[in-house]
Amino acid sequence: MRTALLTLLFCAAPASAQYEGLDEFILEQVADKRLPALSIALVDDQKIVWSKGYGHQDAAKKIPATPDTVYRVGSVSKLFTDVAIMRLVEQGKLDLDAPVKSYFEGFSPKYGPNEKTITLRMLMAHRSGLIREPPVGNYFDPDEPTLMKSIFSINGLPTVYPPGERLKYSNAAIGLVGYVLQKRVGEKFEPYVQRTVLDPLGMTGSSFEPTPAVKKNLADAVMWSYHGREFPAPTFELGTAPAGCMYSSVNELAKFTSCLFAGGKANGKQILKPETIREMFTPQFAGKDERTGFGLGFFLSELDGKKRVGHGGAIYGFATDWAALPEEKLGVIVVCSRDVANATIGRISEEALKLMLAAKEGKEPPPIARTSPIPANFVKLLAGKFESADRWIQLTESNGAIFLTNDRGFAKMRLRKQGSNLIIDDIHAFGTVIGVPDENTLRVGGITYTRAKSDPIPPEAPDKWAGLIGEYGWDHNTLYIFERAGKLCTLIEWTEIDVLTEESENVFAFPKAGGMYHGERLIFTRDTNGRATKVVAANVPFLRRKIDGESGETFKIEPQHPLDRLRKLALEAKPPAENGDFLKSDLVDLAKFEGVKFDIRYATENNFLSTKFYTSEKAYLQRPAAEALGRAQKKLAEHGYGLLIHDGYRPWFVTKMFRDATPAKFHNFVADPLKGSRHNRGCAVDLTLYDLKTGKPVEMPSGYDEFSDRAFADYPGGTSRQRWLRDLLRRAMEDEGFTVYDEEWWHFDYKDWKKYPIGNRTFEELK
Repeated sequence: MRTALLTLLFCAAPASAQYEGLDEFILEQVADKRLPALSIALVDDQKIVWSKGYGHQDAAKKIPATPDTVYRVGSVSKLFTDVAIMRLVEQGKLDLDAPVKSYFEGFSPKYGPNEKTITLRMLMAHRSGLIREPPVGNYFDPDEPTLMKSIFSINGLPTVYPPGERLKYSNAAIGLVGYVLQKRVGEKFEPYVQRTVLDPLGMTGSSFEPTPAVKKNLADAVMWSYHGREFPAPTFELGTAPAGCMYSSVNELAKFTSCLFAGGKANGKQILKPETIREMFTPQFAGKDERTGFGLGFFLSELDGKKRVGHGGAIYGFATDWAALPEEKLGVIVVCSRDVANATIGRISEEALKLMLAAKEGKEPPPIARTSPIPANFVKLLAGKFESADRWIQLTESNGAIFLTNDRGFAKMRLRKQGSNLIIDDIHAFGTVIGVPDENTLRVGGITYTRAKSDPIPPEAPDKWAGLIGEYGWDHNTLYIFERAGKLCTLIEWTEIDVLTEESENVFAFPKAGGMYHGERLIFTRDTNGRATKVVAANVPFLRRKIDGESGETFKIEPQHPLDRLRKLALEAKPPAENGDFLKSDLVDLAKFEGVKFDIRYATENNFLSTKFYTSEKAYLQRPAAEALGRAQKKLAEHGYGLLIHDGYRPWFVTKMFRDATPAKFHNFVADPLKGSRHNRGCAVDLTLYDLKTGKPVEMPSGYDEFSDRAFADYPGGTSRQRWLRDLLRRAMEDEGFTVYDEEWWHFDYKDWKKYPIGNRTFEELK
């Protein structure tokens, strides 16, 4: 009978008119933010009043997402670790205010003079002053070390802040909480929490371990970068499992929510005492009248004057928002399978809570504020730099949208239209309103910015930073060191940009306030040539990544098959058949345009396959494209630059050779011969800039035909000067009807490419 009752209470309630607006809004967000899967559950005391899944749990198998789809819930895991601890506190087995070292030997961070020793209360309220990540078993570490090894790697490291004095969110801290539990009960953390917390809650489909049952219903997750690369999320377990390794579904997290609303009861058992929950919902290390901040595990805030408790979660490819109004007994859980989408699902969560609150109070549901794309003509007008004293905002157009960055190091954020204003509305950020009185003025946060009168080429980055700029770490989580506006910056965890403060030649500080790593440092190790081989960022070691072509040499690969054989097969093959009313090919030799220079790599062995593909150093484009290129050349000459052509029209058989010779992992850089390329149609050109005074090619963020992230048209690394030159080339070409290929800054397609057939004539046949 009890099982049947629970099934009734926690089944997905049918959609009603009350939630149609929310449903429509979520569908919009799933489409706009390209969320592979999203699940949501709304809880009113002991019932799920509405739940639904969107997208696909497994797109390849067409398995739809449901409220029972399993996700990695990231830092929401911390709440269950803290609940397990509080159960032991209730039993008198732990004291929140006793020194942690009293529960096991060997934990010895480096305290400053007169600093307090760390307690469980400090750890659970993020007031321990510990580093964010341990050196071993951190968020970046794929080696899956034990919890003990991860925690003991903290030994000997100084606290970032004196314990108890300042908020410092720390995964290391909650890892330590879990280790205290493990030592106190004499049992491994994961099975203990399963047996004493998850199972009594009825969360038998949830786990801190990737069991077969969990993996069966686990959503596929996606990582993304600012420059546009996407890849499947890594699946390794963190060394600090108590801080972020739990798997669950929204339906199961709803059971936890109802338990809290029931004063700690679930399935007839008292999981926590009501007074324990009240303490966990009380701000710690706070003044008498403070209502917000961290409680014991829970983040405390307000929504429309009502007490709100919650926690977010972010782990590779997943984002979670758990929120509740405890006095009204209303809760919402939203999870999705796209990396760092917390702003998006947090917005959904807030709108859902407002909707439920209005229904509970018998009021009309509040309208959900929508945004819309900025009109294309306005996007072009807005792009540029805006200044106010020593502050600046850069608005950059990319693929028809406008993105904002600024001097404070904040991330690249997309803008959309809301009423007469613009508003930040991106997958990872939402809410800042930008007033636009006219195309030359912006108003943000009480500050008026005016369009810069000129956009001069930035100076070279300081020589002392040349050996530091580059990429470090892993494929799944790369750390970037780059220069922007005369300051050294870092991009960490794919989305956080921080302006660094130079303390010495090899030591830089993260910002003192704001960001994930405030108060911590980066320490570089250089070789005898002054080039950094490693950076220890916030106590996590990142080795410099090996990037072929980074030192100026031509990027090369080993062909998959002998090129002579590939050439023979390609010449014998035929291009794909096409149907359509195509224009007659009218290829023009680009040598006719004054000022254009040539470096036709495929007529030499200086290319990625180290072989000659062309018998003459020629470049051709269809006449309209060629004439557009000529106009771009004239405009660039006004800035002191000319076009250096690497390739234009390319016979189809060469495209086939490229594809057949290239490993699959690089196929995004070589066209599929089964579809034909825009080069084959005579409407694509590979090119760069050269300095008219010196005749030398300019330095771009990557080399030509470099198969790396540095090649992406929106790659954020390198120097301001390199990116400025890359963007100058892009603007000149786009103004004349070309579009850059997202993954190759040097590759531009002319707007009419669809009107021309695939060509396979050699250069000799064109003469």
